[in-house]
Amino acid sequence: MNDTLVMILAGGEGRRLYPLTKDRAKPAVPFGGRYRIIDFVINNFVNSGFYKIKVLTQYKSDSLNKHIVRGWPLSPIVNQYVDLVPAQMRTGGEWYTGTADAVYQNMNAISDENPHFVCIFGGDSVFKMDISQMMKCHKKNLASLTISAIPVPLSEAHKFGIMEVDEHWKLTAFKEKPTGKVKEMPGKPGYALASMGNYIFDNDILQKALSEDAKDENSSHDFGKDIIPKLLREGYQVFVYDFSSNTHPGMSETEQGYWRDVGDVDAYWQANMDLLAYEPEFNLYNMQWPLRTYNYNYPPARFVREEEDRTGMAIKSLVSEGCVISGGKITRCVLSPNVRVNSFAQVTDSILMEDVQIGRNAVIQKAIIDKVVKIPDYAKIGVDKEEDIKRGFYVSPNGVTVVPKGAKLYV
Repeated sequence: MNDTLVMILAGGEGRRLYPLTKDRAKPAVPFGGRYRIIDFVINNFVNSGFYKIKVLTQYKSDSLNKHIVRGWPLSPIVNQYVDLVPAQMRTGGEWYTGTADAVYQNMNAISDENPHFVCIFGGDSVFKMDISQMMKCHKKNLASLTISAIPVPLSEAHKFGIMEVDEHWKLTAFKEKPTGKVKEMPGKPGYALASMGNYIFDNDILQKALSEDAKDENSSHDFGKDIIPKLLREGYQVFVYDFSSNTHPGMSETEQGYWRDVGDVDAYWQANMDLLAYEPEFNLYNMQWPLRTYNYNYPPARFVREEEDRTGMAIKSLVSEGCVISGGKITRCVLSPNVRVNSFAQVTDSILMEDVQIGRNAVIQKAIIDKVVKIPDYAKIGVDKEEDIKRGFYVSPNGVTVVPKGAKLYV
């Protein structure tokens, strides 16, 4: 794919995922123990044969920058790279005002590479996708723009940008979070096509559209709200790609069409819990579609103590390297590297991030403990949600307690 440049939008603030985004951008939030959310879209491109990748950052990007630099060193000697592109204010004194403006402010990166095609994808979703299949559709249709879409029930259409297509999957209408009736997608009654915010553009069309949009004072400079409707009105060849038809090597039946935007705490918690199923919808262990990330130099996970009421054990859990389960018990949990669970502690339905320590006899239920938190002996988190709120912790609508990064706790 030497004629293609990839631009990943990774500058989102992720307000609905607060407090996990208090100190980091949403794409940098840990997921599945040892990954960051942005790893999944980068893996998709690399596994699909795309090796020229620009990551556009903005909001609290330090941890994201470190992760990309340390975890994604491709081979520049053969023009392969994952480059960080910080907000540079090249076109004025403002931060990015929309998704289209983010790309427009970095048009120099496109001009320097001068590709034939430009892929613009978000960096804040969990999914697997062979993007070369979408590219084949783009080329076959002689499209100016191809948009990936996922089927959603008509009852949920009001939450998304909904697209209507003809029998050839050519876009005929785009409605941002419609309140009225929407058209069903072809071949699947009861469902509509929701935009995933992932695009393949012909470069010349993209540059023209962005330049014109930048001059429009009434525009919000967003792909979904402004660029796509304008291209549609002007008669460009805009097609939709059905993500649910996408396949990748080693894919299980449960994985086809799996996509999560993990937009809030409840969605994030549930997506992590999905990984623990006997046949998970999202499989981390498919070596035909490897999921790469930064490798920690930690020893293997360790389970110690084997006494009647003091046994280190993990049930239906993911445990990363460097973890020590010392006489405690974890059930349906996801542990990031270098976590320690001490004797008699009971942790269930929870996510423990890097460098978390759980004290003796502590009880943790349905909680997310962010990095570098030490839970005191006998502490209880998630047991009494009202008490959690009184202590200043965020509790989600579905009852997930979040202890923020570096919090100091006392019994």
